[in-house]
Amino acid sequence: MISKCTAKKYMWLSIGYISVGLAFIGALLPLMPTTVFLLIATYAFTRSSKRLHAWLLSHKQFGPLINNWQKHRAIENKTKIKAVSVMAATFVLSLILGASALILVIQLAVLGTVALFIITRPDMPKV
Repeated sequence: MISKCTAKKYMWLSIGYISVGLAFIGALLPLMPTTVFLLIATYAFTRSSKRLHAWLLSHKQFGPLINNWQKHRAIENKTKIKAVSVMAATFVLSLILGASALILVIQLAVLGTVALFIITRPDMPKV
Protein backbone atom coordinates (compact mmCIF):
# COMPACT_ATOMS: atom_id res chain seq x y z
CA MET A 1 0.00 0.00 0.00
CA ILE A 2 1.47 3.38 -0.96
CA SER A 3 1.29 6.31 1.39
CA LYS A 4 -0.84 9.38 0.79
CA CYS A 5 2.33 11.45 0.31
CA THR A 6 3.71 9.06 -2.31
CA ALA A 7 0.38 8.98 -4.13
CA LYS A 8 0.35 12.80 -4.32
CA LYS A 9 3.90 12.80 -5.64
CA TYR A 10 2.97 10.35 -8.42
CA MET A 11 -0.14 12.37 -9.24
CA TRP A 12 1.92 15.58 -9.63
CA LEU A 13 4.59 13.69 -11.57
CA SER A 14 1.92 12.36 -13.97
CA ILE A 15 0.42 15.82 -14.43
CA GLY A 16 3.91 17.17 -15.14
CA TYR A 17 4.73 14.52 -17.75
CA ILE A 18 1.34 14.93 -19.47
CA SER A 19 1.75 18.71 -19.50
CA VAL A 20 5.24 18.51 -21.00
CA GLY A 21 3.94 16.16 -23.69
CA LEU A 22 1.07 18.52 -24.50
CA ALA A 23 3.50 21.47 -24.55
CA PHE A 24 5.73 19.75 -27.10
CA ILE A 25 2.67 18.99 -29.25
CA GLY A 26 1.68 22.64 -28.82
CA ALA A 27 5.07 23.73 -30.12
CA LEU A 28 4.14 22.01 -33.39
CA LEU A 29 0.41 22.76 -33.62
CA PRO A 30 -0.60 26.43 -33.77
CA LEU A 31 -3.93 26.06 -31.94
CA MET A 32 -2.44 24.12 -29.03
CA PRO A 33 -0.91 26.29 -26.31
CA THR A 34 2.67 25.62 -25.27
CA THR A 35 3.45 28.05 -22.48
CA VAL A 36 0.36 27.22 -20.43
CA PHE A 37 1.27 23.53 -20.36
CA LEU A 38 4.90 24.34 -19.52
CA LEU A 39 3.78 26.44 -16.57
CA ILE A 40 1.51 23.62 -15.39
CA ALA A 41 4.42 21.17 -15.75
CA THR A 42 6.68 23.51 -13.80
CA TYR A 43 4.11 23.72 -11.00
CA ALA A 44 3.65 19.94 -10.98
CA PHE A 45 7.36 19.15 -11.03
CA THR A 46 7.94 21.62 -8.18
CA ARG A 47 5.75 19.30 -6.12
CA SER A 48 7.10 15.98 -7.39
CA SER A 49 10.64 16.06 -8.87
CA LYS A 50 13.44 18.51 -8.22
CA ARG A 51 15.39 16.95 -11.10
CA LEU A 52 12.60 17.44 -13.67
CA HIS A 53 11.84 20.92 -12.36
CA ALA A 54 15.50 21.87 -12.82
CA TRP A 55 15.48 20.30 -16.30
CA LEU A 56 12.52 22.44 -17.37
CA LEU A 57 14.08 25.62 -15.99
CA SER A 58 17.37 24.91 -17.76
CA HIS A 59 15.81 23.78 -21.07
CA LYS A 60 17.45 25.65 -23.95
CA GLN A 61 14.23 26.75 -25.63
CA PHE A 62 11.60 26.76 -22.89
CA GLY A 63 13.65 27.57 -19.79
CA PRO A 64 13.98 31.31 -20.45
CA LEU A 65 10.22 31.65 -21.07
CA ILE A 66 9.40 29.91 -17.80
CA ASN A 67 12.02 31.87 -15.85
CA ASN A 68 10.80 35.18 -17.27
CA TRP A 69 7.24 34.34 -16.34
CA GLN A 70 8.13 33.19 -12.83
CA LYS A 71 10.36 36.17 -12.06
CA HIS A 72 8.55 39.01 -13.83
CA ARG A 73 5.15 37.75 -15.02
CA ALA A 74 6.30 39.16 -18.34
CA ILE A 75 6.78 38.06 -21.96
CA GLU A 76 9.60 39.37 -24.16
CA ASN A 77 8.50 41.48 -27.13
CA LYS A 78 10.15 39.14 -29.65
CA THR A 79 8.24 36.20 -28.14
CA LYS A 80 4.98 38.16 -28.32
CA ILE A 81 5.62 39.00 -31.98
CA LYS A 82 6.43 35.39 -32.87
CA ALA A 83 3.39 34.02 -31.06
CA VAL A 84 0.90 36.47 -32.53
CA SER A 85 2.45 36.10 -36.01
CA VAL A 86 2.03 32.31 -35.92
CA MET A 87 -1.58 32.75 -34.80
CA ALA A 88 -2.28 35.21 -37.61
CA ALA A 89 -0.59 32.93 -40.16
CA THR A 90 -2.69 30.00 -38.95
CA PHE A 91 -5.88 31.98 -39.46
CA VAL A 92 -4.80 33.18 -42.91
CA LEU A 93 -3.87 29.63 -43.91
CA SER A 94 -7.31 28.44 -42.81
CA LEU A 95 -8.88 31.15 -44.98
CA ILE A 96 -6.75 30.15 -47.98
CA LEU A 97 -7.58 26.47 -47.52
CA GLY A 98 -11.30 27.27 -47.42
CA ALA A 99 -12.13 26.27 -43.86
CA SER A 100 -15.81 26.45 -42.99
CA ALA A 101 -17.26 29.58 -41.44
CA LEU A 102 -17.77 27.79 -38.13
CA ILE A 103 -14.10 26.76 -37.97
CA LEU A 104 -13.01 30.29 -38.84
CA VAL A 105 -15.22 31.79 -36.11
CA ILE A 106 -13.89 29.33 -33.53
CA GLN A 107 -10.30 30.00 -34.61
CA LEU A 108 -10.84 33.74 -34.51
CA ALA A 109 -12.33 33.55 -31.01
CA VAL A 110 -9.63 31.26 -29.59
CA LEU A 111 -6.66 32.84 -31.34
CA GLY A 112 -7.95 36.35 -30.69
CA THR A 113 -8.39 35.67 -26.98
CA VAL A 114 -4.93 34.12 -26.64
CA ALA A 115 -3.34 36.92 -28.69
CA LEU A 116 -5.03 39.53 -26.52
CA PHE A 117 -3.74 37.82 -23.39
CA ILE A 118 -0.20 37.68 -24.78
CA ILE A 119 -0.18 41.28 -26.00
CA THR A 120 -1.45 42.62 -22.68
CA ARG A 121 1.25 40.91 -20.61
CA PRO A 122 3.99 43.27 -19.42
CA ASP A 123 7.22 43.53 -21.37
CA MET A 124 10.43 42.32 -19.81
CA PRO A 125 12.04 44.92 -17.52
CA LYS A 126 15.01 46.77 -18.99
CA VAL A 127 18.27 45.57 -17.50
